[in-house]
Amino acid sequence: MKHPPFAHSIDGAPPDQWQTLEAHLCNVAELCRKLADKFDSGEWGYIEGLWHDLGKYLDDFQKRLKGENVSVEHSGVGACLAYELWKNNGLPVAFAIAGHHGGLPNLQKPETGLPLRLTERIEQNKPALNKCRHLIADNILNHSLPPLPFFLEADSRKLTNAELENLIYAREMWVRFLFSCLVDADRLDTAFFCDPEREKERGGYADIQTLKNLCDNYIDKKTSTLSPEQKNHRVNRARLSILKQCRNTAQKTPGIFSLTVPTGGGKTLSGMSFALNHAATHNLYRVIVVIPYTSIIEQNAGVYRECLGAENVLEHHASLDPEKEEAEKGIDTKEKHEAAAENWDAPVVVTTTVQFFETLFSSKPSKTRKLHNISNSVIILDEVQSLPPGMLNPILNGLTQLSSFYNCSIVLSTATPPALAARKRFEQGLPEVVPIINDAKKVSEELKRVEFNWPEQDSSPLCTDELTAELSAHHQVLCIVHRRKDARELAQKLEAITGEPVFHLSALMCPAHRLLKIEQIKESLHNNKSCRVVSTQLIEAGVDLDFPIVYRALAGLDSIVQAGGRCNREGRMECGKLIVFKSASKPPPGVPQKSAAIMESLLREFENKVDTEDPDIFEYYFKQLYFHSATDVKNIQANRRAFNYATVGRDFKLIEDGFTHTVIVPWGDSENRLLALRQAIDYDLPTKNHLRALQPFTINIYQNSFKNLCQAGAVEELIDGVFALLPTHKYLYDEQYGLIEGDEPPAADPESLIVGI
Repeated sequence: MKHPPFAHSIDGAPPDQWQTLEAHLCNVAELCRKLADKFDSGEWGYIEGLWHDLGKYLDDFQKRLKGENVSVEHSGVGACLAYELWKNNGLPVAFAIAGHHGGLPNLQKPETGLPLRLTERIEQNKPALNKCRHLIADNILNHSLPPLPFFLEADSRKLTNAELENLIYAREMWVRFLFSCLVDADRLDTAFFCDPEREKERGGYADIQTLKNLCDNYIDKKTSTLSPEQKNHRVNRARLSILKQCRNTAQKTPGIFSLTVPTGGGKTLSGMSFALNHAATHNLYRVIVVIPYTSIIEQNAGVYRECLGAENVLEHHASLDPEKEEAEKGIDTKEKHEAAAENWDAPVVVTTTVQFFETLFSSKPSKTRKLHNISNSVIILDEVQSLPPGMLNPILNGLTQLSSFYNCSIVLSTATPPALAARKRFEQGLPEVVPIINDAKKVSEELKRVEFNWPEQDSSPLCTDELTAELSAHHQVLCIVHRRKDARELAQKLEAITGEPVFHLSALMCPAHRLLKIEQIKESLHNNKSCRVVSTQLIEAGVDLDFPIVYRALAGLDSIVQAGGRCNREGRMECGKLIVFKSASKPPPGVPQKSAAIMESLLREFENKVDTEDPDIFEYYFKQLYFHSATDVKNIQANRRAFNYATVGRDFKLIEDGFTHTVIVPWGDSENRLLALRQAIDYDLPTKNHLRALQPFTINIYQNSFKNLCQAGAVEELIDGVFALLPTHKYLYDEQYGLIEGDEPPAADPESLIVGI
């Protein structure tokens, strides 16, 4: 009996239980049409789904399914057919099909280490198409070219150069969305067939209207517990005003909004109330909260879970601890979230800036799979001032595309509003930004809890001894310095002078270690114990601490204001104090040094009278920063115009590869988790969860420090790119300071080499 062509086999099952190729193609086509309908491209989705696996009709592929050791490339045949039928008009389908396994290729630009360019793939697959064409049913093979979606219809001959450029960007992004639909539809249908029990984990979320009600009821319940006197306090009055304006503005037409609220203004919940009210009003599907730092993500996601239910909130970032997640949420919710992380089908997603924007510009199927689910969403960009200037042009263009063509509303949420709006000499900025808060300056004045003390223009940098003497005079104080080395040396001197423990925080401590220290700091502050903290800038954004006085080495205006957010945060004092001092060391190179130089210039220009409650000051500062910075350092936009997807995917990095290495350190439960990874490696069974379980115990170190560790034989490579500090050198990780970096290669502790010690 002759069987029809198959798409997927099942180990140990007879062929009559396998999935036929026609069933798979039709399933993917229908699902892909449904996904692409969200952006007026359903028929394009249907065709790419129908043709994506035409190469599986080849005899060699069918032999491979039956166990023969043959190699066959099947994902280029449908791409070749699209180009053969429709030439350049078929390129969107050709790109998606050609890339649905290995990633989106470049159109024509050849580059070493990247996939073959699309033109080569099409040429290579002509013989394969001719070989299997007669095997393909007419209802699959013969289709006419669909019309373009409304937002791509234009006569290029009648466009200005700027309009033509924008149309090219729109078409480039549209291909990404088609690609995303195909990847998700293909993987969903394959998973439904191969592992139907696993796929039952998907769906079953509360709808947006229900979540909106849960959020509003949660906030209103908290508000109702305030006494009349508490409600009349200036801070609570401001918070209630912010909440009311968020709910009122939610009724406005989808677009780009700004939410400018000082630290302590309650924007975490007020922003979510805006987003859910806006989504419910305009039939949007989900809320995506994009946050630059994992410390804020964990904090905010916890609030959202309490408010909306853990099952409705997907927290998605590299630092998630799967063991902690399972303990807190239960195995069922954990598995459901793992499925949702693949394509972001949850109604509330909390993720990192890196994850979000690399999804937007990646060429990889696994990263791009979730892109189509960004459409019809409210996207809250928290701490938006932290967007890297070097990638600003592609980021802003991508956000404009989402707002203009994919029915997204963007919320620029920040205490220090960057100058991102379009204007003369910054045409690439965001168009028509609508402020949610009517009078941001008035709100800022009402929430003012900190007095800023600026250094005198001609003052000398504070040496470590002078700074130590000042800090030692305070019972509770936070000092933020530029560099890791500065933090360690200052903490050591301060402890020696006071004779009391000093808290130290830097990125040389693994995340789990830092979180424990932060909890200890909170406890000391709450109990009015002595609490002196020396930290790098990692403490500035979102870490919920409340000091009566804060010292900050002179840096960019946004960093200084963020430092002020750790001072008198709860308004328990009439006014806290932030002392800005000139440091003997410079900030790290790049944007930090540039920002500090602009701030020094600003202080001279305004004669040390910088009003941090005035939004115009931030506009002025960020204009200077962007004017003095390259805003597309990797030529991303030029490669997007040339449809070089693989090059864009390689080069668009918010965190540059190669400058740092990740090392697992011996702290807390890391040794048990390392043992589990080693055992999995022995049996060739390491999983993502093994690596994720170790993420809370990793640090990133610079190339020179990593080289020193390697020279000393202090690290081992467990699997490709995954390194761990050896037990023989665990003394290099200090309980107070984290990894001890030095100029010389570290030596092994002789005692650690003695068996039985």
